[in-house]
Amino acid sequence: MPNPPKTRALIVTCMRNEGPFVLEWLAHHKAIGFTDFLIYSNDCEDGTDLMLDRLMEMGEITHIPNPPLGKKTVQWQALSDAATHPIMKEVDWIYGTDVDEFLNIKLGDGHLNDLFSASPETTGFAFAWRMFGNNGITAFQDQPVTGQFTRCAPTGMLWPWRAVQFKCLYRNDGSYEKLGVHMPKKPDPVKQPQTIWRDGSGNPFPGHSPKGSTLIPTFENQYELAQINHYALGSVENYLIKQMRGKPNHSTDPIDLAYWADRNFNDVEDITIQKSAKLSAPLLSQYKDDKTLADLHEKSVTWRRTQIRRLLTESDSFYLYARAIQMGSTEVLSRARQQQLFRKLMKMRRNMFQAKLKA
Repeated sequence: MPNPPKTRALIVTCMRNEGPFVLEWLAHHKAIGFTDFLIYSNDCEDGTDLMLDRLMEMGEITHIPNPPLGKKTVQWQALSDAATHPIMKEVDWIYGTDVDEFLNIKLGDGHLNDLFSASPETTGFAFAWRMFGNNGITAFQDQPVTGQFTRCAPTGMLWPWRAVQFKCLYRNDGSYEKLGVHMPKKPDPVKQPQTIWRDGSGNPFPGHSPKGSTLIPTFENQYELAQINHYALGSVENYLIKQMRGKPNHSTDPIDLAYWADRNFNDVEDITIQKSAKLSAPLLSQYKDDKTLADLHEKSVTWRRTQIRRLLTESDSFYLYARAIQMGSTEVLSRARQQQLFRKLMKMRRNMFQAKLKA
């Protein structure tokens, strides 16, 4: 009896100066079941693009240079291009994510198949971010991210509002015409009634809702089946590089102490991803055994350390570094206060949305 066809799951992402983290991130997602990677790069100074070229030569990924063009941000450029890439006709599932986000499946062996088996009728999963703080680590270290940063926000967070943000893994069945940063875009009205969305705990998820509405209005644990371990900060020194680079989809928005405060939660320890780290270790070793990749990885680490030393001689960067250390971990507010702030935010956003409609 022939073997059933292998489920193909695609990741689409953008990278810029992420060399020290590429191999761990790729090995992790390969180990948990992603088969295809469409990776765009832009303005790389640390050799990330060269690492991606080598990985493409090895048949591990598809790498597309993505220099800034026109008014669109590089992330939206990439998503627009990906929507028409030939690989889109071949894959069964699509997932958009970033290199500081690790999908952590808590079922079975931590594999995509465990997730699909647990909820076979689901056509779209909305995985919530779980904010992992800097774990009190100041210096950049060339060590696995998933092993260094093990403390994070508690379950049931509603504020800061980033705590309810998510990324989506969805069936490539034509229900959506375009990719999006958080949700796919342009839903097909004929197919929409058949779509079934669930969150990371298997609860029904509303999918597309009007702008300004509340997507996750209650304190629920949305991490029971899967979560995104979001290592948005890393060490304090690493944060200086992130601040220098800026956001991929809002390039004019500052990365400052407000960004740090919204993400530096170290209240509970979560090492559930270590199960997947054991699966990915052989693949990571295989990558590091490739001399070209190993050399490029070392060069990216050297570049990052050089940039950190330079930034610490500049006034603005030094004060950001010192104040991030001084601030420590962000306080988790009481549930009543979180709900109050979230309701006020949603009211403000609805008013802004209605004002735009009237304008």
